[in-house]
Amino acid sequence: MHPIEVLERYWNYTSFRPLQEDIINSVLENEDTFALLPTGGGKSICFQVPAMIKDGICIVVSPLIALMKDQVNTLKQKGVKAIALTSGMPYKELDTQLDNCIYGNYKFLYLSPERL
Repeated sequence: MHPIEVLERYWNYTSFRPLQEDIINSVLENEDTFALLPTGGGKSICFQVPAMIKDGICIVVSPLIALMKDQVNTLKQKGVKAIALTSGMPYKELDTQLDNCIYGNYKFLYLSPERL
């Protein structure tokens, strides 16, 4: 699947913002990629689109629990399997969620730095 097809299918956009497509193509070409964009510049699209194209799970490490939960909820609304493991989770719930992640064909695993 081409990046623009993924963007249209899951995000309902017909074009990328400046620099997004270059960043996405770099990731898809397996290049080490450092992307620096301003707040609201569309950084999440830069890893989410390639993750939807590539095999396997995308691991996202973020110290912002509210942002992780928001992104997980947004991805779930789009029909994409995503899960967040945050610092406040009890061990039993963490264990269950990891099993779900391993055996449930999840596409995104969001982790707080201390859970990494």
